[in-house]
Amino acid sequence: MTIENRFVKDLKPILFDQNWVKTVPDFKVYSVERGIKFKDSLRYDETVIYPRLLGQEFPKTKGHEHPKEYRELIKVLKGEAVFLLQNDQKDKIEDIYFIKVKRGQAIISPTGYSHTTINASKKDLKIGTWIEDVSPSDYGNIEKHHGFGYYLTSSGWQKNKKYKTLPKLREEKPLQSYPKDLNFLNLK
Repeated sequence: MTIENRFVKDLKPILFDQNWVKTVPDFKVYSVERGIKFKDSLRYDETVIYPRLLGQEFPKTKGHEHPKEYRELIKVLKGEAVFLLQNDQKDKIEDIYFIKVKRGQAIISPTGYSHTTINASKKDLKIGTWIEDVSPSDYGNIEKHHGFGYYLTSSGWQKNKKYKTLPKLREEKPLQSYPKDLNFLNLK
């Protein structure tokens, strides 16, 4: 088991408020505990995102994409989350949507989508995730475009103008129930 902490300096390239990030002292935004348990080829991790604003923007994970064949099951264990998911190809976003998720609810990050987790509340947010243990996380396209297609700020969603095309942001619903069988995540 390993613990990784992410600080403001780690998120600097993908934050909405670049003037704020130049003046603020560094602080921890979130922590990830990897490899809490394993089941077959799957790994279970937990992430805690603290409720401190990042300038005008709500705190979030850096966001990443897995290779096209991997999916990730994400459950809110404490607090409320906003998940932002996008299917991007180089400079173009094909699809982008968000899901508001309460404690006990879950989502599946589909294959080919980048995703980030946002804490838009005043309390700690804790999520648990299941994914293939060997699945790498790719931050490249998100860093190249200085974040996802939209930023969630205290005044609402703001467009990221670094993308050439940006579809309208839509809302989806969380899963109706948490899957009892995790075999759909296995690549075998």
